[in-house]
Amino acid sequence: MKRSLCGLLVALAFTGCSQEAPGKIEPLQRPPGAPPAPASTGEAPAPVAAAPVIPKDAVLLRWKPTPGTPVSFRLSLTLDRGAPAFESAPAEPKADKKKKGDKEAEAPAAAAAPATVPSEYTYVLDLDRAGERHLRMTPSGGGAPEDASVSDRGFIIDGLPQRERNLATLVLELPRDPVRPGETWSLATALLTPDALGTQFRRATGGAERHNRVKLVSVTPADNGEQVATLEYDLLEQFGGLLTPARAVPNRGARPPGAQGPASDDAAARPTEGTELSATVKITGRGEFLVKAGQWRSWEGTLATSMKGPAQSAVGLPPGTYQARLAPVSATPAPAAPTATPPAP
Repeated sequence: MKRSLCGLLVALAFTGCSQEAPGKIEPLQRPPGAPPAPASTGEAPAPVAAAPVIPKDAVLLRWKPTPGTPVSFRLSLTLDRGAPAFESAPAEPKADKKKKGDKEAEAPAAAAAPATVPSEYTYVLDLDRAGERHLRMTPSGGGAPEDASVSDRGFIIDGLPQRERNLATLVLELPRDPVRPGETWSLATALLTPDALGTQFRRATGGAERHNRVKLVSVTPADNGEQVATLEYDLLEQFGGLLTPARAVPNRGARPPGAQGPASDDAAARPTEGTELSATVKITGRGEFLVKAGQWRSWEGTLATSMKGPAQSAVGLPPGTYQARLAPVSATPAPAAPTATPPAP
């Protein structure tokens, strides 16, 4: 009797252990022919970046190079000697004018020597296997090329000196968001840098002006499903003011021998003569961008600079009006192979 009771208790214990936990969910059966489920690593899947939502009447302008097939174009700058000069920003009047007989007052301010600017720049925008975009900017005349990393919209992330960076931004940078005809945006350019003149420069009241605007004029259909986006450029930066020389700190304790009376600070109190300077850079342009191909079909513009005194522009162009023209390069020229030296006879 006791043996049969013990066996019954053991059987009931095994039955309770084999029961499934309440609330357990049965896995769904995969349909026949479906691929096997990926192996679980225990980590949460990485979020997938959502594609930008483009309104029906807008376009997303992006550069579209492919690995092994870079986008190449050439920018030419031609000085227009017949273009009329334009006025720079007004300079602040001098605090103290010298006499007419003073030769120093009659001598003009020494202007900076004109910079040597290449007449052409070749741009090569490449995409490597890792998905990184690189820009190589090569000046004409045998100058050393400059490299930079850029985004898919042509924003320069790193690299390029100031002059090359401004010129590249002008013809490379596209709007960050999708745009509709009539909408405008600005470029990351710095055409003038008055802060580089230091604390001795005093701006003229009302002499500074700046506007930076690029406008999508229209989007028109073309062959093979292409779209042509027409862009207009209107940029202006100008400033004027007075550049005063550094003033020596008077030594109040030092007095000439035999001097009588209290020390005077009249020399330090007198206004210091300065140099009037002003600068203006104005850029206008019009370009046609191929939306599907992701490159320019054409771009033409005018870069005009006017300088007075030791002012300089951040585009590195001597005063004058320059006609700028962009032309695509069908293929990137390969480096010339070394010529074999013929054997000696």
